[in-house]
Amino acid sequence: MKRQASIARKTKETQITASVDLDGTGVFEISTGVGFLDHMLEQLARHALIDIKLEAKGDLHIDFHHTTEDVGIVLGQAVQKALGDKQGITRYADVHLPMDETLTRVAIDVSGRPYLIWKVAFSQPKIGEMDTELFREWFQAFAQNAGITLHIETLYGENNHHIAETCYKGLARALRAAIALDPRQIGRVPSTKGMLA
Repeated sequence: MKRQASIARKTKETQITASVDLDGTGVFEISTGVGFLDHMLEQLARHALIDIKLEAKGDLHIDFHHTTEDVGIVLGQAVQKALGDKQGITRYADVHLPMDETLTRVAIDVSGRPYLIWKVAFSQPKIGEMDTELFREWFQAFAQNAGITLHIETLYGENNHHIAETCYKGLARALRAAIALDPRQIGRVPSTKGMLA
């Protein structure tokens, strides 16, 4: 069974198409019009080993908010669709992701119950042209639409680029482990309820 999905979303603010292969090799083709967001999504694909093809056109002449949030929505929806009924997945995972002076902890439950805990602080309002406050918006949108419980906490760090990158790489590594198929779970959902929702 192939765990692949495609989503298209069009509003008055953005037009986005995305396709994912959860059992890929981390190849990506990503264009959002926001350079730093592209860089972070490329990290997500590569380190989660999820193939991602995503194109977004948004109202960047206003700001990056709509595009950033809507990319999180669409990518989250694609991941949820590709997971199907979640039979056989590991479900839980966590990682401590270091990058030079920064360390971020990410824990995930592919539960069908979306929730975000975000304990990440930035010392600057922007990284490149991207507002640092938009990172929380992206992770909120992704968690909500992927149907995952997601806890992210930067334990320490100084460089804002490193802080943002550890959040995305941490999500990638935790997601990779959580959606991995456990041969002892094949044919059943990892819940005593018999479903994840």
